[in-house]
Parts: sequence; structure tokens; C-alpha cells
Amino acid sequence: MKAMLPGLILATALLSACSVLPEAEPIRLHLLPASTLGPAPAGQPALSQALRIVTPEANRLFSSARIAVVPEGNQISSYRGARWADAVPTLLRDRLVENLQQDSRFPSVSHEDAGLHADLELVSDLRAFQSEYIDGLPQVRIRLDSHLVQASSQRILASRRFEVRQPSDGTQVEAVVASFGQASDELSGQLRDWLYQQARLTEKP
Repeated sequence: MKAMLPGLILATALLSACSVLPEAEPIRLHLLPASTLGPAPAGQPALSQALRIVTPEANRLFSSARIAVVPEGNQISSYRGARWADAVPTLLRDRLVENLQQDSRFPSVSHEDAGLHADLELVSDLRAFQSEYIDGLPQVRIRLDSHLVQASSQRILASRRFEVRQPSDGTQVEAVVASFGQASDELSGQLRDWLYQQARLTEKP
């Protein structure tokens, strides 16, 4: 019986240690809010070329599902207990595809996972997708370096940097997520008009 006591004491100690470990914090997953991007200008002819949106390249921070925040200076962190429902580049790609597919000027829009034919590709680098505190209030910043590429030759036809900022109505994560949705729509609107103008230049007469 005495030989069993050390084992019993060890087991009791382990059970006691397990009982005081903190519970894992629940993670809330967030989607971008539904798009509110308005229609494109009427009366413009549709493109005859198919467009593919390639998932943006991003560094390790922006390629994750973390909701990035810059509280001050050059410090960067993420909102505790909150994540995007998908990796940031995929999240943004899907928003761009959604908004372009709703634009009658772009009759054929897909992404690379669909494996569909494309004449033109949008290839991009996501340089910023974060909330930054300005004068004590968060402001969403998105920066995308974009290239319109001829799919068959991978030749760059045009390039442009897009950067949008959207102040948040509050410091809560929900308010910041809403601002990410507004900023994504603003980016989509600027990008679709630029894509249309550049793609028109490649159309055969």
C-alpha cells in the first residue's frame, strides 16, 4: 500500500494542476460585411476578354486570418479573440471577384482556383490590410500594388498602386470590421474602373 502512495500523490497533483489551467479564449470569426458598392456607369460596352483575379501575395502577417492592428508607432499586433473567417488574401480576392462579377462590363470574371480560361489576369501584392490608430481612433488602411497581365505571355500591361483609408466609428472589433468592409468596397470601385480602362486598351478593334 505504501508503494502506491507516491503514484497517488503524483496523480492528485496532476489533476489539481489541470483544474487550474486557464480555459482557451473563444475565437470569434468575422466575415467582411456585405458589399454596398454601387453600380458602374451605365452605357459602357462589355469587355470581350475573360479576367482572372489571382489571390494577392502577402507577407506572413497579412497572409494569416489575424485582424491586424497598429496601436502606435511601428508596433503591429492583432485583435485578441477575433479572426477573419479566411486568410486575408483570399478574403480580399473573393470580395474583388464578387464586385467585378456584379459589374456588367465584366461578363467573365473568375479566380485561379476555378481553373477557367482567362485572357487577362490581375496579379497583386497586398502591402497593408490593417487598422491603425490615428489620434486615438482606429482607421482602416488597405494598400494593393496591382498589375494587369496578359495571361498567355505573362507580360505586364499596366501597373498601379491603390491605397484607401476608412475611419472607424468606434474602437470595438465590430466597428473596425465594418470599416474594413467599406474600405474593401472603395478599393473595389477604384480597381474595377482602372481594370476596365486598361482592358479596353487591349481590345481588338
